[in-house]
Parts: sequence; C-alpha cells; structure tokens
Amino acid sequence: MGEQPIYTTRAHVFQIDPSTKKNWVPASKQAVTVSYFYDSTRNSYRIISVDGSKVIINSTITPNMTFTKTSQKFGQWADSRANTVFGLGFASEQQLTKFAEKFQEVKDAAKLAKDKSQEKGDTLSNHSQESGRETPSANQAQSFNGTDDEKISFSPEAAQLKSENERLKSVVEQSNTTAKKYETELQTLKESNARLVDSLQESSANVESWKKELTACQEESNTLRKKIAELESECNEANQEKQKNAQLTVRVKELEAELQEKEQELENLRRQAEIIPQLMGECESITAKLKAAESQNKELEGRLEGLQMDINDSRQKQGNMKGELKKFMDILDGKLDELHEFRQGLSKLGVDN
Repeated sequence: MGEQPIYTTRAHVFQIDPSTKKNWVPASKQAVTVSYFYDSTRNSYRIISVDGSKVIINSTITPNMTFTKTSQKFGQWADSRANTVFGLGFASEQQLTKFAEKFQEVKDAAKLAKDKSQEKGDTLSNHSQESGRETPSANQAQSFNGTDDEKISFSPEAAQLKSENERLKSVVEQSNTTAKKYETELQTLKESNARLVDSLQESSANVESWKKELTACQEESNTLRKKIAELESECNEANQEKQKNAQLTVRVKELEAELQEKEQELENLRRQAEIIPQLMGECESITAKLKAAESQNKELEGRLEGLQMDINDSRQKQGNMKGELKKFMDILDGKLDELHEFRQGLSKLGVDN
C-alpha cells in the first residue's frame, strides 16, 4: 500500500529562527496544505507539507513529541531529527483543536507501534538464545558414535532439533532481511534529511533576501509618507489662501454695493442742494421786503396795526424757513462727511488688497 494520507488541513507554516531560537520565520507565503501520512510498511506516521515543488515540513511523529497550543489559532512542536521547531497558524480555533487531537492520536499510535516493535525484538532475541543453547545438543546428537540401535533411538530427537534449527535459521534470515530494509530506509531518511537541510538553508537565504527587500520597501514607504505629508500641508495652505481670496472677493462685492448706494444718496443730496440757492434767494427777497416793511412801518405808524399781522406772519415763515434750511444744511454736512469717510475706507481696502 505504501504511504497514505489520513488527515489534511490548511495552515500558515513557520520555523524557528536557527540563529536566535526565538523568532518565527515564515516558511510559506500563504496558507498551504498540511497532511498526516501513515506508512503501513514501516508502521510510521509523518507530517508533510509542500509549497509548490518545495518540501517545507517532513516530520516523523515519535512518542516523545508534544504539540503545544500557544494561542487560540497557533500551535507548535519540536522535531529533534530535523533540529527545528515547526509552527502552524490556522484560520480558526476549531482547525487548531482538530489538528492537536489528531497529533495526540497519531502520537499514541506511534507509541503503540514502538512497543510492539520492542516486544518483537525481545522475542527474536529469546529465540536466538534458545537456538544457541540447543545447537550443541543437536551437533552432539549427530556426531554421537554408537550402534545402529542407538542411532535409531536418537533419530527422533535429532530430527526435532534439526527442524527447530531450520526454523531459527529462517527467522534469522528474515531478521537480516528486515535489518537490510531498515538500513535502506535509514539511508533514504538520511538523504531526505540532507535535502531538507539544503532546503532549510535555501529558505534561510530567501528569508534574508526577503528581509532586505522588506527593509527597502519600508524605507521607500516612509519616504513616500513624508512626501504625502508635505503635499497635504501645501494643499491645506492653498485651500486656506483660496478661502481668504473668496472672503475678500465677497467683501469687495459688498463694498461695491454699498458704494453704489452711497453714490445714489449723494446724487439725491446734490439734487436737493440745487434748491438751496433758490431758497436763499427767496430768503433774501423776504428779508428785503421785511426791511421795506419796517421802513414803511416807521413812515406809516398809522398802518402798524393793520400790517402787524402780515409782519408777524412773514417773520414766522422766515423763522421756519431758516430752521428748515439749517437742518437741511446739517444733514447735508453729515452726509458729505460720511461719504468722505467711506471713500477713505474704500481706498484703504484697495491698497490692502
């Protein structure tokens, strides 16, 4: 039948760093197939994992091995023959538990096979000792010189010893054949171990190369991060300038609208100011009339009572017109001052921009 798989799963494979004996070194770039194999001819169990054409795990299970769970998804075991420690990272805790249970089951089976092998070896040793003790008697029986009757009397015992000797010889020949087969298997294991050592050295070299590439990538990543930070800072400054320019544009538009309003008010004031000379002329005419009336009043004291009413009315109108004119002049002066201050503010804002 040869070697057959009995359980298969997928996991990330790691090996302990041979230099530090502390750090884990990834043996596969991704999750690979990890299988338990049973060899019926050798009655042995192995854990084997292949990544492409590269063998990354070839570990024969022995009774003294122990699989240890170091976290919810990671476990490890030491292989003294391969002189390393293997680690497996699983996708879930259930996969780790199943693999650990299978490891214990295979370990118990390997221990049972070893015990049977020892019992078989002890049996062969005992048969060899008994053969050593019985062979001289057989030779003595065959070399005994006596009469024909005595030879006949000894012939059944000699035949029995001869058959026992033949059986022991076949057992010894079978043991020699088994020993040769074990030597062949041992040589095969040595060659496999040598290949694994070469693969391990190649993996170590690849790991060093990967570490250098990783360092270079990290340095390049740090440089790119610095450049990105600088560009982001420049973009933030540009955005701030754009916001300031937008605010200034809005403010300029607001000031232009206010300027148009002030210019409209100034135009209205100018139109109102054009009426002032006419009012002044009327005021002067009324004053002249008042003086004429006063002179006439002196000349015509007799008409004072009749014209007193007209004089009082004229004075009242003159006072009202003077008050209105003064109020209008005050308003006009205030508007002119405001317009002057507004123009100065607009000129200052244009210089700042």
